[in-house]
Amino acid sequence: MYVCICNGVTDHDIRQAADAGCRSVTELTMRTGAGANCGSCLDMASSLLDAAHTVRDLPFPVMQQAA
Repeated sequence: MYVCICNGVTDHDIRQAADAGCRSVTELTMRTGAGANCGSCLDMASSLLDAAHTVRDLPFPVMQQAA
């Protein structure tokens, strides 16, 4: 889905940026252009960025026990 219509940024683009190490909305704007024009997408972009990091940063207790 398109998150930033002004710059054609999709949810997939935001997840890719998060996977590439993007940690803040400011950095996301610099990498993708999301929010650089009208800014109405910033809340959604921030939520998607946070969700991408939450999923990736989940602890794996089974792996810790195996070590």
